[in-house]
Amino acid sequence: MSPPPPPPPTTWRQLSFSLLLGFFCIALVSAAQGNSATDALNILLIIVDDLRPSLGCYGDKLVRSPNIDQLASHSIVFENAFAQQAVCAPSRVSFLTGRRPDTTRLYDFNSYWRVHSGNFSTIPQYFKENGYVTMSVGKVFHPGISSNHSDDYPYSWSFPPYHPSSEKYENTKTCKGQDGKLHTNLLCPVDVADVPEGTLPDKQSTEEAIRLLEKMKTSVSPFFLAVGYHKPHIPFRYPKEFQKLYPLENMTLAPDPHVPDSLPPVAYNPWMDIREREDVQALNISVPYGPIPVDFQRKIRQSYFASVSYLDTQVGHLLSALDDLRLAHNTIIAFMSDHGWALGEHGEWAKYSNFDVTTRVPLMFYVPGKTALLPAAGEKLFPYQDPFDPASELMGAGRRTEDLVELVSLFPTLAGLAGMPVPPWCPIPSFHVELCREGHNLQRYLQLHDLEEDPYLFGNPRELIAYSQYPRPADFPQWNSDKPSLKDIKVMGYSIRTIDYRYTVWVGFSPTEFLANFSDIHAGELYFVDSDPLQDHNVYNDSQHGGLLLSLRP
Repeated sequence: MSPPPPPPPTTWRQLSFSLLLGFFCIALVSAAQGNSATDALNILLIIVDDLRPSLGCYGDKLVRSPNIDQLASHSIVFENAFAQQAVCAPSRVSFLTGRRPDTTRLYDFNSYWRVHSGNFSTIPQYFKENGYVTMSVGKVFHPGISSNHSDDYPYSWSFPPYHPSSEKYENTKTCKGQDGKLHTNLLCPVDVADVPEGTLPDKQSTEEAIRLLEKMKTSVSPFFLAVGYHKPHIPFRYPKEFQKLYPLENMTLAPDPHVPDSLPPVAYNPWMDIREREDVQALNISVPYGPIPVDFQRKIRQSYFASVSYLDTQVGHLLSALDDLRLAHNTIIAFMSDHGWALGEHGEWAKYSNFDVTTRVPLMFYVPGKTALLPAAGEKLFPYQDPFDPASELMGAGRRTEDLVELVSLFPTLAGLAGMPVPPWCPIPSFHVELCREGHNLQRYLQLHDLEEDPYLFGNPRELIAYSQYPRPADFPQWNSDKPSLKDIKVMGYSIRTIDYRYTVWVGFSPTEFLANFSDIHAGELYFVDSDPLQDHNVYNDSQHGGLLLSLRP
């Protein structure tokens, strides 16, 4: 089946509030006609950009994240969840369609999957077609060509997605330097009153999401609300008071801040987007391996953690509003990140690799009455927690599992939790199939009784595998190693993570045929988790790897 033509260009950023409200009302009527059930559970999907599991609920004793920790205390928390590609657009298209990058054929930022590979359904589209009002706030799909310059509207959303007006200032000269002038810096703590419009994108997204929740409170239709937060994505532009939570003298370096001797050059990411920032350029760091000065490393880590705590306050305000509106009793909450972020581990920064530090992400699900008791009348599950209050309660995860899972499982899991039919497994190939999934349904971890039979999830934990991949334009680091365009991809690194090891093989790749040549091996990596949890000692060349060359195609 050929994909439908792309929707016409939309000028939704210029729509007046009254017109947007009109879209909203039409969507409510349409959804009410499609689903009259009043007991359907709502969905609140919170997607964070570049967040590694540096959270209190994941055992980080430094980071102040009391609101996310509070959510975790009422949720099932996945300790070992992994993204399929550690870069924004490919990861988001992958988990929002339930398909792996080799199926979406999106490894960069430069194509729209419905035209490029197949007319694949998305999570919000599936909910919309099943009677939900679907709404997008902030960065959910990656903006640009990869979502057809419309965040996949009108297919995925009931009305045009909302983007904060202050987004356009994120990469402009709004960071005050030591010279008193404004720069495009990596480190960008700000006085919010002084920035354009007197606000920040994530604050605006929270406010808009709360407005939508208020409108949906009286709706007879269930809702699917996706809220995408920008921080801690670079630049680290956040309210400067959050620096006080992380004094520089308390900032440690990564435990393994040097490039491992055994790391194949093709596996290294030269963090070119970091180098483009004015404050980093001033350091005159050699390319590609030159280390960042130690004092600046501490400042980067300080700003990353400060951005996480700022993000936590926004999540706290959103969840507190959900409580105030008495929606916590009938709303499933999924919290996740699109991928991780290196903070100096292996001498690397940013994402763009297959290591755990860039592919491992936080993932948790709150299901009313399943992961936590339903709140009693007048009781709040999610009262706002002030990260600056030393008395704010420190909470661990409510329920947790160390089993390996993948973000590609988000689609079937949300569908199943909402009581909708779980999309069938995808055939191979599946480019002609609009609705199917390549990830496992994770309902088993919530001990529900109506889940599909999936023997995979009842097997030995040692059989669980998470797949990731990353493209490279060459065997050695160069200017476009981190974000090669499709036409420039020459090598693909396929990686499998098991409970015991991470194994990666870098093989030749044809960008015109979308085929990997597993007989053309450029390099390999093998790390044993128990003895080498940081993945610093590559024993691939010592392992008689011929016997380990598995079929890495999931």
